[in-house]
Amino acid sequence: MSKDTSRPESTRSPSGDARVNPATLVAFDDLPVLEALGLQHAWTVLDRDLGTLQKCSEQTVQAALSSARSGTVVNLNLPITEPDPPLFGRSPVEHEIFYPDRNTLDDRLDAFYPQSSSQWDGLRHVRAREHGFFGGWTDAFPAGGGPLGMEHYAEHGIVGRGLLLDVVAHRARQGRDYDPLSGETIHADELREIVAAQQIDLRPGDVLCVRTGWIEAYRALEVEARLAIAETIRVSGLAGSEDVARFLWDSHAAAVAADNPTVEVAPGDAAVGSLHRRLIPMLGFAVSELLDLERLAGLCAADGRWDFLFVAVPLNIPGGISSPANAVAIR
Repeated sequence: MSKDTSRPESTRSPSGDARVNPATLVAFDDLPVLEALGLQHAWTVLDRDLGTLQKCSEQTVQAALSSARSGTVVNLNLPITEPDPPLFGRSPVEHEIFYPDRNTLDDRLDAFYPQSSSQWDGLRHVRAREHGFFGGWTDAFPAGGGPLGMEHYAEHGIVGRGLLLDVVAHRARQGRDYDPLSGETIHADELREIVAAQQIDLRPGDVLCVRTGWIEAYRALEVEARLAIAETIRVSGLAGSEDVARFLWDSHAAAVAADNPTVEVAPGDAAVGSLHRRLIPMLGFAVSELLDLERLAGLCAADGRWDFLFVAVPLNIPGGISSPANAVAIR
């Protein structure tokens, strides 16, 4: 069986916008469980091709506009050449500038991995073993566009109220030592503490941006240390636990983003589980990694306001697995 056909493949109107359905707000503990893996899933709850982005409705987008108060625009994207060297064995991007004729300059990219810098994981990125991708899709993907492809994210757009959950600032307030490069685990209860300390109210359709401090720490390294990280990834990040998945799902967020390469702690603990597996093929989460949250964090800390308008336009790659983030925060 290629997929769960009991679930409507699309709950979108003919105009292409996703309508908020109260059924998408079911509590984590009330979700069905795939017994073979012991994991909750949202295959019968969310649109197959949008996943949690279905929670970005016309209504939530309109409400999010009020978070853009000063008009300050903050770029959240690293240069496409960072991290340098690339992680996970990827090749460096090659950028060639050339004259196609005497009066025109052109350029092109080669060896370009859409996931190598600030990026979105698409719903084709991770599967749940033999049980398939989000929605239970186990068939081969057709050539070009189709089920779970990045073009669906691009068509819908990723727009909502962004919330910065600042782990670095929270640890500093508590006087706790913390190293973003050490492989330290951030548990769900700490995320709940941050929400309370920052006096944040979580709303459906939010984009949760978790600042682990990885970018700032990485940029402070010498070349030799960066080479070592490229060989052996060690990242402080979210636990791969059911409770983190519960916190994220019950926040009713449309997406979760982080400033580290993995969102979750790396190396992970097999006994705890994989957050990527919980979030992407099981819950249909839109996940972004390697966002540059440093300037945004400074602005948020300066006025004690942690919300902003989050806007991202993934590349319209038919059948794409991933995309550069193309994200900004507007305060």
